[in-house]
Amino acid sequence: MKQMKGRKPFLILLSLVLIASMVMSSVAYVTGSDNPRKPDKQNPVTATDVELVKKTTVKPLGPPNAPPGQENKKVKGIATGVFGDMVSGDRYAVVVGISDYPGESSDLSYCDVDANEMYDVLTEVYGFTEVNRLLDLDATREAILTAIDDIPEDAGEVVFFFSGHGMRGVANDGDKEKWDEAIVTHNGTHIVPIWDGELKGAFSEFETSRIVFVFDTCLAGGMKKDLEAPGRFIAMATTERGLAYEDSIWGGGHGEFSYYFVEEGMHDGNADVYDHNNNGKMDDVTMEEAFDYAKINCAYDKPTVGDYFENDLLL
Repeated sequence: MKQMKGRKPFLILLSLVLIASMVMSSVAYVTGSDNPRKPDKQNPVTATDVELVKKTTVKPLGPPNAPPGQENKKVKGIATGVFGDMVSGDRYAVVVGISDYPGESSDLSYCDVDANEMYDVLTEVYGFTEVNRLLDLDATREAILTAIDDIPEDAGEVVFFFSGHGMRGVANDGDKEKWDEAIVTHNGTHIVPIWDGELKGAFSEFETSRIVFVFDTCLAGGMKKDLEAPGRFIAMATTERGLAYEDSIWGGGHGEFSYYFVEEGMHDGNADVYDHNNNGKMDDVTMEEAFDYAKINCAYDKPTVGDYFENDLLL
């Protein structure tokens, strides 16, 4: 009995140490880390107070007239007219658009069209050869994260585009934010988010600092805090609490931001302001020019940007 009594304080101390270790590990993940871990491809982190914020049409806001053009709106641009460092190495992209979610209550109309337009721009205008396009029911959480994971860590440039719904909540995703935002994907049968902290982890191991993100979702501005880093460019359809819109009035059917940023801005070349000369090819539209054009022309979305690339970024 004396021997057991002697071991009791030791066992209590050992238990306290183990509990403290578990708590510290949990706290380290919740409050953030310089080395965020890769997300589970099938299961999102736990979250509370979750709210799906759906992209909507402009019709409830008024007549479906074309929004005002750039002549009616003055916006200070971010384009400098000076190319930053040109890409060195292979270029990869993951392009996602979800109009058809599981069931019918969350379906959209033009997010797959947005993604197809981005695919065309990357391949036809900017000469990308490695573009993984995921649409509708093929764009599961697992497929998206696998596509990111399949990009070589030594890629010269990475582009990630997403058009669909947004989500907010309090997620255990490794960052320091009280409220988190997510892009809304699915697992084939149910809606499933990829939280901003999880995206941070998914993109944490690339050697390049040349990464472009484009989000055409509600709450898109909330992605900036987790994804900002030197050399990155983050184009977002709206603010951290704003709504994103889609309708047939934009090019027969698009998200408003995607229409001006991707189709009119880059594909049609309307965003060109500065006469660049890239190896003899004139009038290349940079990401900064495309964003300026979208911000000038968007009447309903409130485009937001995180530009951490020195001078202007040409894909």
